[in-house]
Amino acid sequence: MNFPKIVNGASLKPRSGQPPENIVLLLHGFGSSGSDMIALAPAWQEALPDTLFLAPHAPQRCGMMGAGYQWWGLSGFAPSALAAGAASAAPAVDAFIDRKLDQYGLTEADLALVGFSQGTMMALQIGLRRPRAVAAVVGYSGMLAGSAGLENGGLPKPPVLLIHGTADPVVPVAALHMSESQLKHLGVNVTTHLSYGVAHNVDPVGLRLGRDFVAERFARSSS
Repeated sequence: MNFPKIVNGASLKPRSGQPPENIVLLLHGFGSSGSDMIALAPAWQEALPDTLFLAPHAPQRCGMMGAGYQWWGLSGFAPSALAAGAASAAPAVDAFIDRKLDQYGLTEADLALVGFSQGTMMALQIGLRRPRAVAAVVGYSGMLAGSAGLENGGLPKPPVLLIHGTADPVVPVAALHMSESQLKHLGVNVTTHLSYGVAHNVDPVGLRLGRDFVAERFARSSS
């Protein structure tokens, strides 16, 4: 295993004070960090009181963004480059997930992946290729980086929610439409929401929709 190990980041323990019944893994964007991404968690805690929120730093320092991190170095938005980058970063995230599920005695049914921008590419890369279905995948301001291997009928198809600002200057909103089309072609149950006038960030409506989507899927998997 030559991939870097994820060993640090930010977290928020269950509000209930009890051992976690599920985990929300928050994957940050290019040049950001887990410390930024964990800021989404407090708005979700009331609806998810028994959830552990984990927001690891990506294992690579981002030379372009000072103190930030990257899942892989962005050399361009060519589909082949994005697919290769997401695939190269996946083993470290998968290993982190395996450790945390084992640590807390949980399974993929107790796990939701939530990403922003490059983190959305990672959430889709991981969530659609785990051998057992995760409860949900939520992606903000990102895209499906590549579909290689997803035509395999043996892979599970977890529910996906994609949210994107119509005024995003970094990842154009066309990426949502392209990803939605690809996911539907693969038989994935995908829901989308457009945040009108929103740039490359998460607005309150999008934050609420993501929370409700995850809470509903956790409730279904536990029933």
